[in-house]
This record gives sequence, C-alpha cells and structure tokens, in this order.
Amino acid sequence: MGRPTEFTYEDYIRRNERRGFTTMVKPVGSLCNMRCKYCYYLDKAALYDNREPQMDDRLLDLYIRRSIEGNASPVLSFAWHGGEPLLAGLDFYRRAVALQRKYAEGRKIDNSIQTNGLLVNREWCEFFRDNGFLVGISIDGPERIHDAHRLDAGGRPTFARVMQAVELMYRTGVEYNTLSTINIHSEGHGGEVYDFLRGISQFMQFLPVAELLDDGRIQSPDNEQAQTAPWSVSALGFGQFMCDVFDRWIVGDVGQRYVQLFDSTLANYVGVQPSVCSLCETCGTGLTVEHNGDVYSCDHFVYPEYRLGNIHTESLSDLAYCDRQFEFGVRKRATLPNQCRRCRYYSLCRGECPKHRFATDRTGEYGLNALCEGYKMFFEHSAPYMERMRDLLLAKQSPALVMSWARERMK
Repeated sequence: MGRPTEFTYEDYIRRNERRGFTTMVKPVGSLCNMRCKYCYYLDKAALYDNREPQMDDRLLDLYIRRSIEGNASPVLSFAWHGGEPLLAGLDFYRRAVALQRKYAEGRKIDNSIQTNGLLVNREWCEFFRDNGFLVGISIDGPERIHDAHRLDAGGRPTFARVMQAVELMYRTGVEYNTLSTINIHSEGHGGEVYDFLRGISQFMQFLPVAELLDDGRIQSPDNEQAQTAPWSVSALGFGQFMCDVFDRWIVGDVGQRYVQLFDSTLANYVGVQPSVCSLCETCGTGLTVEHNGDVYSCDHFVYPEYRLGNIHTESLSDLAYCDRQFEFGVRKRATLPNQCRRCRYYSLCRGECPKHRFATDRTGEYGLNALCEGYKMFFEHSAPYMERMRDLLLAKQSPALVMSWARERMK
C-alpha cells in the first residue's frame, strides 16, 4: 500500500527539533453510557478482554508528568476523550488539574474534553468554567436526526438531555463547541442541521462517518476485504451537506460562527497550518493514551499493529518521536494514489484522513479517500469565496467583508 517514502526538509526538521506533541487520553477507555449506532470506539474493549478499568491515580500522575516532560510545545494541551470521559468522575479531573499545576511549573495548560452531555450538571459546569476547560458537546442536529443514531445504553433517545446540558453550559459561562457527525441519516439535511446548530453554537465541527466493517467490527483501511458500514455517509452526500452548510455560513455568519472545515480550508489557501490534522500534509503529532497507559499512533488507529508502547516503561516524548511514529506520519503523504498527486485540490485536501483511504481510484489503485468526490464538490463550490477571503486577508482586511459580495453573487 504505497511507495517508497521520500522525506522533505520539513520532515527532518520536525523529527530532529522535537517541536512538541499532543495527546488524546481515554481515562475510561471505550466505556460509555451511550450506544451510538455508528460508534467506532465501543469495540475497542475487545483489545482488553472487555475489561476496562478506570485510569488509577498512580497512572494519572505518570501520564501528566510524562506529557509535560520532554514536550517543547509552548502550550501543553490535554484532550480528554472516550468513550464517555465524564464517567471517570469529577474528583478524577480535580486531581488531574492539581497534577498539571504541580508539574507544569508555570507553563500554560489547555484542557479540552469531549462529552455526550448525559452527565453534565451544574457542578461539572462550574468546574469546567473555573478551570478553563473547552468542552466539546456531541450533538448531530435537530431531534429526529440526532436521535436516529445517538441512543443511551438502554436504547432511549438522548436529544432532550443533551440540550439540557447545552443550556446549562451556556447559562454558567462554560466555553463549548459542538461536534456533529455526518452520517447516512443526515444526508440531504446540511442546511437544516446548520440552521439548528447556529442557534446553540458559535464553533462547529462536522465529522463525516465513513467506516469499514468486517465480521461486525470496525476495521482499519489496511483491511482491503472489509465492506463500507451501512451507516456511512456517501461521498457526494458528504459534499452536498458541506456545500449546503457553506451557503448559509458565507452569506451571514463569517466572523460570527466558525466551522472547522471552512477555517482549515482557508488556512491552506493562505499557507498557514490548518487546525485540523486531516488537511495537513503529514500527521502523527497526536498520540492516543489508553486507560492502562498503552500508547497508539492515533485515535483512529487503535489497533494492535499501531500500538507504540506503554508509558509505564517508556516516556511519551520517546514514543512521540520514535521511528514508527515518524513513519506513520509521513506515510499519509507517501501512500497517496497517483490520482491524488495530480489533483488540483491536493494542496487543500492532502488526501484527508488516512482512516478514510479505503477506495480505489479510476485506475484501480487502492488507497483513495472514500470521500474524495465529496471533497472535490466542496472545494469547487467554495473556491470563489475562499479566494476572495484569501485576498481580503492578504490585504489585511476582515474576511467577513466577503458576505455582501457572496449575497450578490448568489442572487
């Protein structure tokens, strides 16, 4: 799968200068109080014989210390994820914050946490607010779209409870953003989903659901025999969804609401590193740490062959800069099919996330991104407006000035 790896000057700089790394930590592994139909993480419990104890205090101390040691990043970022990370309990995070302050020695700490919202109450909100946590809340859109897949462990809908969490976070001053999947059920409803989300969120992330299944379990793209999961969004369905969202955003919300894909696309237009790794040329700077200290190359590659080691016996910095992780990162570029290398949108897409590279290109070469046609649709549709915003930025003007021009153009 791919061709001999060629290293760039930037690759060598990244490897030798050790600029910094980030981690996504799973303090309760895949343990969750929901059973989302499209979840790619629930079956990770099988890696641990379906026993997923919570990260204990000794390991928490070790994890935080080793996340800070040898990390050259000016800001030390901790991303708490799951499963459902709030199942670890509020006292666990109080201890985590105290340990961060102990070991950071005055360096800036950023904490983010992704939650389904079911356990959010006032005490959690006050903790998030007082300790500067950025909270990601998972919500797929209005009730009928959200509840189509996001059910609790008892099979009950969750929309009303998630909305209560959103309202409580808003009232208590918690900084939060929304994470919404794009799946087969939300195809054709991009405008409706955006209209709903803009009423509750200033910062939006949209995550396309495109997964492989074999024997009922999620597979990595290395399994060329696996089949596309039935809940996956189609490539063109994804593209149309994002185009519909963009058409609403570009005429009224630029500078007021932020959509991760749009911001990262514009970053590539102006030659700035995108905030989302999927649109970067290489990856591999974000490790995943499991509840028992196991370290994997990426949250989307928690498979035995991508296990790098364990923090009980190895430092995080050594794992972040080991040969296997470096090769994992540059493999994103090295394994691109020839169709991608000749594509006019390569500088914007960079092949997107390797987890989605399980299609074949027009010549039959394996490794094309399964969402390729959708990304092309979005990049082509948004190009005139992105170019206009790029020119405004280069002229040191606000990209929000694009809105009046966009309204006229869309008449």
